[in-house]
Amino acid sequence: MRALARLVARADGRGGTTLVELRGETPLLLRQTPADGGVATVHLVGGAAGPLAGDDLRLEIEVGPGAAVRVHSVAASIALPGRPGAVSRMTVRAVVHAGATLHWLPEQLVAAAGCAHLAESRVELAAGSSLRWRDELVCGRHGESPGGAVVHTQVDYADRPLLRQSLAVGPHAPGWAGPAVLGGAPATGSLLVVDESRPVEPAAVDGTVARLPLAGGPATLWTATAPDAHTLRAHLSP
Repeated sequence: MRALARLVARADGRGGTTLVELRGETPLLLRQTPADGGVATVHLVGGAAGPLAGDDLRLEIEVGPGAAVRVHSVAASIALPGRPGAVSRMTVRAVVHAGATLHWLPEQLVAAAGCAHLAESRVELAAGSSLRWRDELVCGRHGESPGGAVVHTQVDYADRPLLRQSLAVGPHAPGWAGPAVLGGAPATGSLLVVDESRPVEPAAVDGTVARLPLAGGPATLWTATAPDAHTLRAHLSP
């Protein structure tokens, strides 16, 4: 299955945000929900099971100058096996203009046994824009080993590299559960905050949570591992 969804937001001139384009295709369905303080809110609704191996799903987001958007999903995304040898893909491309804000806060990606999934995100931030970007991965459903999943995130700020991060788990990713990667934890994730108005916090490690200021912009990255999705969410809500 192939699907494309697109979200374009513009400032309305009255302190709010208008969604000038909001469209999707099954299973990527976008639904606008009530705004919160001038921030347009959209939920990603899965119109079918998956993604299944062989699916190619794409989401494009553009937030115009002065606009603010928050994107959630209504449930976790479960990557499932499909055609033998096939890979499922979920690609997110986001452009955030000067003075704009994007909050990307979906539910977890679950790498079910037998899956082969690639989640790729690319974000382009103009100088003076703000971002809150959360990725969470759960390695398998309850009581099962995970399939193969790769999560790759690329963020640029003011035309300069800010973040390049990749994680691979599953039977074809040697050492992924070892002490150098997840240390046996079944849940992991990261939260990137880019905000000129927020003081950049110093590097710190507290248990399985690490906080790292980034050199390429006014940005801080939190990374964490956890025994379950609930604990992971608490770690990534500073």
